[in-house]
Amino acid sequence: MTDESLIREVDEEVRQDEYKKLWDRYGTLITGAIVLAVGAVGAYEGYKYYQKSQSEAASIVYMEAAKKAQDGKFDDALAALAAVKHSGFGQLAKLREAAVLGEKGDIAKAVATYDALAADTAAEPALADLARIRAGYLLVDKSTPDQLLTRLGKFDRDDSPWRFAAREIFGLSAFRIKDFVMADRYMNAVYADAGAPAALKQRAQVMIQLIAPDLPKK
Repeated sequence: MTDESLIREVDEEVRQDEYKKLWDRYGTLITGAIVLAVGAVGAYEGYKYYQKSQSEAASIVYMEAAKKAQDGKFDDALAALAAVKHSGFGQLAKLREAAVLGEKGDIAKAVATYDALAADTAAEPALADLARIRAGYLLVDKSTPDQLLTRLGKFDRDDSPWRFAAREIFGLSAFRIKDFVMADRYMNAVYADAGAPAALKQRAQVMIQLIAPDLPKK
């Protein structure tokens, strides 16, 4: 045996001895850490599976409720929607519940449901804003333009993605109370907006034509 190989052998024995000392001292902790890590991975995978299964179950219930609403089975649809507890689909279910109540003619409950979703701090901001807009459409026949401006005034800005719907609501409400100047102003704002959806522009154009004969002569 050469001096070099002897040195290597001694060095290896020293390292093994050090490893043994470390294992004797910390082996239990290391094993525990490994078990915890494996357990954490297993728990996370289990949670993901649970979430997926819950989401799938909620989506089925939601779609069945939507079908019942389309078939005019409003009470059955409302009962099914109330059973949707999933966080994501639960918010969609609330929107659909309010829509079904509106179709039933229960405007007060529909608006209250929309308002509850809009006030829910856990709701997705886009869904909360959609709830506000839908409530506004339901209130066109009952509220004054000033009342609707109080509700939806924050959308009456050129940088708001909801400006088209809000301005249509204000225009329709103004038309209802025969404030034709205000109605014409808002309908023209919708019609002239390059970003407005085609359907809203078409409705605005029809309203502008209806309003025109009642405007003050220049």
